[in-house]
Amino acid sequence: MPRPILVVDDSDSVRRLISSTLRLAGYDTVEAPDGQAALGLARSAVPRAVITDQNMPNLDGIGFIRAFRKMPGSAGVPVIFLSTENAAALKQTAREAGAIGWMTKPFDDKKLLSVVKKVLG
Repeated sequence: MPRPILVVDDSDSVRRLISSTLRLAGYDTVEAPDGQAALGLARSAVPRAVITDQNMPNLDGIGFIRAFRKMPGSAGVPVIFLSTENAAALKQTAREAGAIGWMTKPFDDKKLLSVVKKVLG
Protein backbone atom coordinates (compact mmCIF):
# COMPACT_ATOMS: atom_id res chain seq x y z
CA MET A 1 0.00 0.00 0.00
CA PRO A 2 1.50 3.35 -1.00
CA ARG A 3 2.06 5.91 1.71
CA PRO A 4 -0.63 8.61 1.76
CA ILE A 5 -0.27 12.35 1.32
CA LEU A 6 -0.96 14.10 4.62
CA VAL A 7 -3.36 17.05 4.22
CA VAL A 8 -3.30 19.47 7.17
CA ASP A 9 -5.80 22.33 7.39
CA ASP A 10 -8.23 23.53 10.06
CA SER A 11 -10.93 24.09 7.43
CA ASP A 12 -12.95 20.93 6.78
CA SER A 13 -13.96 22.17 3.34
CA VAL A 14 -10.37 22.93 2.27
CA ARG A 15 -9.17 19.53 3.52
CA ARG A 16 -11.98 17.79 1.65
CA LEU A 17 -11.29 19.76 -1.53
CA ILE A 18 -7.57 18.96 -1.48
CA SER A 19 -8.13 15.30 -0.61
CA SER A 20 -10.84 14.88 -3.24
CA THR A 21 -8.63 16.44 -5.93
CA LEU A 22 -5.72 14.19 -4.99
CA ARG A 23 -7.83 11.04 -4.75
CA LEU A 24 -9.37 11.64 -8.18
CA ALA A 25 -5.80 11.81 -9.51
CA GLY A 26 -4.97 8.46 -7.90
CA TYR A 27 -3.27 9.53 -4.67
CA ASP A 28 -4.15 8.21 -1.21
CA THR A 29 -4.67 10.88 1.46
CA VAL A 30 -5.02 11.19 5.21
CA GLU A 31 -6.32 14.37 6.87
CA ALA A 32 -5.55 16.31 10.05
CA PRO A 33 -7.28 19.46 11.39
CA ASP A 34 -4.12 21.01 12.85
CA GLY A 35 -0.37 20.53 13.22
CA GLN A 36 -0.62 18.65 16.50
CA ALA A 37 -2.96 16.02 15.06
CA ALA A 38 -0.79 15.82 11.94
CA LEU A 39 2.29 15.02 14.03
CA GLY A 40 0.42 12.14 15.63
CA LEU A 41 -0.51 10.75 12.21
CA ALA A 42 3.03 11.22 10.89
CA ARG A 43 4.49 9.41 13.90
CA SER A 44 2.37 6.35 13.22
CA ALA A 45 3.18 6.30 9.48
CA VAL A 46 5.54 8.69 7.68
CA PRO A 47 3.55 10.22 4.79
CA ARG A 48 4.63 10.29 1.15
CA ALA A 49 4.22 14.10 1.14
CA VAL A 50 2.58 16.81 3.25
CA ILE A 51 0.38 19.74 2.30
CA THR A 52 -0.04 22.07 5.27
CA ASP A 53 -1.86 25.28 6.03
CA GLN A 54 -0.18 27.96 8.18
CA ASN A 55 -2.89 29.43 10.41
CA MET A 56 -4.32 26.61 12.55
CA PRO A 57 -5.12 26.09 16.24
CA ASN A 58 -2.90 24.01 18.55
CA LEU A 59 0.13 24.04 16.22
CA ASP A 60 0.52 26.21 13.13
CA GLY A 61 2.11 25.15 9.85
CA ILE A 62 5.62 26.45 10.59
CA GLY A 63 5.59 24.77 14.02
CA PHE A 64 4.37 21.54 12.44
CA ILE A 65 7.07 21.57 9.75
CA ARG A 66 9.82 22.20 12.33
CA ALA A 67 8.61 19.34 14.54
CA PHE A 68 8.01 17.04 11.55
CA ARG A 69 11.55 17.62 10.23
CA LYS A 70 12.94 16.41 13.58
CA MET A 71 11.15 13.06 13.16
CA PRO A 72 13.05 10.05 11.83
CA GLY A 73 12.21 9.37 8.19
CA SER A 74 10.98 12.87 7.39
CA ALA A 75 14.13 14.11 5.63
CA GLY A 76 13.06 13.15 2.11
CA VAL A 77 9.35 13.88 2.49
CA PRO A 78 8.27 16.92 0.44
CA VAL A 79 6.27 19.54 2.34
CA ILE A 80 4.06 21.99 0.44
CA PHE A 81 3.05 25.09 2.36
CA LEU A 82 -0.48 26.35 1.65
CA SER A 83 -1.59 29.74 2.94
CA THR A 84 -3.74 32.78 2.28
CA GLU A 85 -0.67 34.82 3.19
CA ASN A 86 1.89 35.64 0.53
CA ALA A 87 4.55 37.60 2.45
CA ALA A 88 8.14 36.97 1.38
CA ALA A 89 9.24 36.70 5.02
CA LEU A 90 6.72 33.91 5.70
CA LYS A 91 7.83 32.06 2.55
CA GLN A 92 11.44 32.29 3.71
CA THR A 93 10.53 31.06 7.19
CA ALA A 94 8.63 28.12 5.66
CA ARG A 95 11.64 27.24 3.49
CA GLU A 96 13.98 27.45 6.47
CA ALA A 97 11.64 25.18 8.44
CA GLY A 98 11.75 22.58 5.65
CA ALA A 99 9.00 23.33 3.11
CA ILE A 100 9.98 22.85 -0.52
CA GLY A 101 6.85 24.20 -2.21
CA TRP A 102 4.40 27.07 -1.71
CA MET A 103 0.82 27.59 -2.83
CA THR A 104 -1.49 30.50 -2.12
CA LYS A 105 -5.19 30.06 -1.33
CA PRO A 106 -7.46 30.04 -3.15
CA PHE A 107 -5.80 27.54 -5.47
CA ASP A 108 -6.64 25.86 -8.73
CA ASP A 109 -6.98 22.04 -8.78
CA LYS A 110 -4.68 21.78 -11.81
CA LYS A 111 -2.03 23.88 -10.08
CA LEU A 112 -2.29 21.71 -6.96
CA LEU A 113 -1.81 18.52 -8.99
CA SER A 114 1.06 20.08 -10.92
CA VAL A 115 2.87 21.02 -7.72
CA VAL A 116 2.28 17.58 -6.15
CA LYS A 117 3.52 15.78 -9.27
CA LYS A 118 6.58 18.01 -9.38
CA VAL A 119 7.61 17.43 -5.74
CA LEU A 120 6.96 13.70 -5.92
CA GLY A 121 9.03 13.34 -9.09
